[in-house]
Amino acid sequence: RGIPREPGAHWTELGCQSCTCQGGRILCDAMSCSVPCSHPLPAPAGGCCPTCAGCLHEGVARAEGEVFSPSDGNCTVCVCLAGNVSCLSPECPPGSCLSPSPADCCSCTPEKCNFRGRTYAHGARFSLDGDDCTTCVCQGGEVECSFTPCPMLDCPQHQRHLGPGQCCSTCRDPPAPAGCFLDDNGVQFPVGQIWSPGDPCELCICQADGSVSCQRTDCVETCPYPIRIPGQCCPDCSAGCTYMGRIFSNNETFPSALDPCLSCICLVR
Repeated sequence: RGIPREPGAHWTELGCQSCTCQGGRILCDAMSCSVPCSHPLPAPAGGCCPTCAGCLHEGVARAEGEVFSPSDGNCTVCVCLAGNVSCLSPECPPGSCLSPSPADCCSCTPEKCNFRGRTYAHGARFSLDGDDCTTCVCQGGEVECSFTPCPMLDCPQHQRHLGPGQCCSTCRDPPAPAGCFLDDNGVQFPVGQIWSPGDPCELCICQADGSVSCQRTDCVETCPYPIRIPGQCCPDCSAGCTYMGRIFSNNETFPSALDPCLSCICLVR
């Protein structure tokens, strides 16, 4: 190929061909690689032989000295040393265990529980005979029992009630009110009682739920000289007339306060 070679010279051609010059002739053959490791890395770019400066395990390149776990190793630990992969698996003692754990390298069978003549599997939950308020659970051969938790009640103690077959108390309904209690004067009115709180034009009634409902009276009857009777809401136009502070009955005649020569009469209409 235009390049002089000395007798006995060795060189590598493209395609990993190993060539030598012998007696004026070029002898080439496929290069043979001696790989002294179990998991060599593929030949680097431009190279022909695999290298032991790392490891190739399950298609993944591992650096020299790297510690790793295989994908299905079940807690097996491997290390890459000079192109060789060495793996170690834990030795698990025989027998049962308290509980299986996904993080536990050793598989085991949890112990069953023998309780009051019955056998329960690990993790089983059950209630005591005749006592639904107690829940028990089997944990690695041991039975743990606890009472059913009850919610917090916001009613006083005398309103709490524990019914038959119930585990937790409940609040009774408060008793129906017997009447209406007014804080301002301390008077209690029975249900249905009607009264006036001080204004004759306002009437109140005690409702069945203990509340007080009040309503004002609207006066619609009017006349020029009405008579206002104490304790009565609306003025009375049928009893007579009020004139200059005096009260006169119907058809009653009286002198005018402005002109003594004038005579007035009360006419109810």
